[in-house]
Amino acid sequence: MTKRISKILMMLALLLAVPFSAFAATESEEGEKEDLDVKEIIFEHLGDGYGWEVPFVHVYRIPLPVIVKAEDGKWFCFSSGDLTRIEDVEKHGKVHKELEPVVKTIEKDGKTYSFVIAHISTHKDKVVQIFPLSSSEQKELDVKLKQTQGEDTVKEGYPVVDGYVCVDGTYYREYRPFDISITKNVAALFISTIIVLVLVMSLVRFYRRNGLKAPRKGMGFMELLVSFVYEGTIKATLGENAKKFAPYLLTCFFFILIMNLLGLIVIFPGGANLTGNIAITLVLAVMTFIMTNVFGKKHYWKEIFWPDVPIWLKCPLPIMQFIEIFGMFTKPAALCVRLFANMMGGHMIVITLTLLIFIFASFGAVVAGATTVVSILFSLFMLALDVLVSFIQAYVFTTLSTIFIGMAIEHGDEEHAKAHPSTPEGAAAAAGAEAERKMLEKEADVIDLNH
Repeated sequence: MTKRISKILMMLALLLAVPFSAFAATESEEGEKEDLDVKEIIFEHLGDGYGWEVPFVHVYRIPLPVIVKAEDGKWFCFSSGDLTRIEDVEKHGKVHKELEPVVKTIEKDGKTYSFVIAHISTHKDKVVQIFPLSSSEQKELDVKLKQTQGEDTVKEGYPVVDGYVCVDGTYYREYRPFDISITKNVAALFISTIIVLVLVMSLVRFYRRNGLKAPRKGMGFMELLVSFVYEGTIKATLGENAKKFAPYLLTCFFFILIMNLLGLIVIFPGGANLTGNIAITLVLAVMTFIMTNVFGKKHYWKEIFWPDVPIWLKCPLPIMQFIEIFGMFTKPAALCVRLFANMMGGHMIVITLTLLIFIFASFGAVVAGATTVVSILFSLFMLALDVLVSFIQAYVFTTLSTIFIGMAIEHGDEEHAKAHPSTPEGAAAAAGAEAERKMLEKEADVIDLNH
């Protein structure tokens, strides 16, 4: 008991020591306080980038390939490390290392091409091609600069002018090239795909070698997840059509799960906020939309274009048709926004709780110490909760996708069963109608769980 108390006290002492270093880092020798840009820090951590941040040493980046198409149509590929350099910058009497943009110049076919990561530009944090200004462009820039006087400027003091980029105090004409670079999110997508393939193929290889022998440890947990999703959701909802759609639905589940979990890991290969990127969730939702409408049966389309409602609701004004068509798009939109909002919100809460340590560091050691303990405890709690949410969100997306597909392929079978109750087709249709009823009940339960 005494050892446990001493360990707890030691941990608290370490936690209380953090604010003093943070407090010292936020004040200079002259007592001047350094502003903490919380918004910039949050969006820098949650956003994409041309390099992968090295954990705990934020200015260093793992370089990634930049692939762009210049204004004249020529393609270029180079390292993202050529676009930045680490410089010692003096602030408030102290020297800090900061990452500064560098112009990448390439000679090709007797022509010079220059690229830079824009900061003072409408294409902030994107690679742009830059050109020296002609006399007419300089005059146009001068007019625009006069028009921007009094407006908000970036921290360097140079205004953002549409069509131009400011590099080291000099304006250039910019061109946003066609960009297919391997950014942090793209690299994380490749890593997530490889991990999913390794996990799934390892389970397949185990069964090929050992037959029906039950796997253990990691493979046993994989089998548990596959069985839980397939038997409890896909097969229970789709019935005899389960094998047809199981590959897609199981891929969605494990792909989202791996992306969610990797986003919670600080060190490489984690740290990329994939499911907090609406472009990723939108693609997944569009895939479900395609699967639903490509495999939808005639009853599904009949209920969209000529639903079983009073005639005055669908003719001469197609009120119900408009509502049904609108509903076709709201379902994937709900899938997209639900996954994006939940995962983005979780990351933002953890980062904000951590930043409270540095925000309250200027209020004194007592306030900073108490804030540190509370912030770290809540951050650990939120991280543990995010692990649970990672599983829940993957399961919710898979379940709702299964429900939407099931409603498309089973729609209208209830009426067919009522018309032909004694035939085998009627009995099968009745079973399908019962499955649809269970689907709707499951959807309500899932939505309640999600909330």
